[in-house]
Amino acid sequence: MKLIALIGAGLCLFPAVSPAQNYPNHLVKIIVPYAPGGGIDALARAISERLTAKWGQSIVVENKAGGATIIGADAVAKAPPDGHTMLLTSESTITSNPFLFDKLPYDTARDLAPVTQLVSLPQMVVAHSSVTANSLKELVDEARVKPNALNYASYGSGSLPHLFFEGLKSQGGVQITQVPYKGIAPALTAIISGEVQLTMVGATLSQGHIQSGKLKPLAIARRERLAALPQIPTLREAGFAEVDPNESWFGLFLTGGSPAALAPRIQRDIAEAFSEPAFRERHVLARGFDPVFSTPEDFAKFIQADMRQKARLIKISGAKAE
Repeated sequence: MKLIALIGAGLCLFPAVSPAQNYPNHLVKIIVPYAPGGGIDALARAISERLTAKWGQSIVVENKAGGATIIGADAVAKAPPDGHTMLLTSESTITSNPFLFDKLPYDTARDLAPVTQLVSLPQMVVAHSSVTANSLKELVDEARVKPNALNYASYGSGSLPHLFFEGLKSQGGVQITQVPYKGIAPALTAIISGEVQLTMVGATLSQGHIQSGKLKPLAIARRERLAALPQIPTLREAGFAEVDPNESWFGLFLTGGSPAALAPRIQRDIAEAFSEPAFRERHVLARGFDPVFSTPEDFAKFIQADMRQKARLIKISGAKAE
């Protein structure tokens, strides 16, 4: 008994090693539920490069595209909850899919743990230059006078343009026709060519076409006005906060049930990496992303608010998974 007591006393002299201190102890995977080559994939590879150097452990990016991002999200949701499998995805996985699909193979709130909102991608409401309206209010007035004369490009049911314009129709009591395309690029091409008259697209993608006069900006889905286009009001300022689908965003998640100390540790290391001016410029600002790098707690609160707004707009739009 004395020996056991001595051993116990001796053990007390050594502090317990927390999961965060012993992390990572083998290969880390960042699952991206999109094909290689896009902005979200590039951001994942930048994170992989920097954390591999900092942690002294290999971090690989694995693309699991398909199934409206469900395939990749499910792989992380069902991974061992030890922090060695992470999900880097967009808002559609987290705040739209739970309301677009009748059933998912995982519980988003329970099985995916927020680490950090990495960046946001402000969305601009734009019109073809032939549209006479110069504001959303004027657009609604025009649509009331000419029902179904206007149309808008979306990139599918539940996409941000679909949610916004269906919300606008509901709030303004107007008729505007949806024309769905297979992605952002063809939707943007359609409005530039005049095939459709309206859409909602990333501010960075639209700026050059605005400057050339091909597109007319009407409002931006952002908390504050964009510095590059300070004359363009936010949706809240324009009087359409209720139908604001919010900005697009990229965020990082762990498997639900991972040790609580890991998320803050990973968030701090990523935020530190992107605080370096040259690295931040190359991988964030030059791509037109707004840097965020929020704490896990702030990210969780943001997700809850975004989910409430998406639930409202998806209900208004009647959107369902395609």
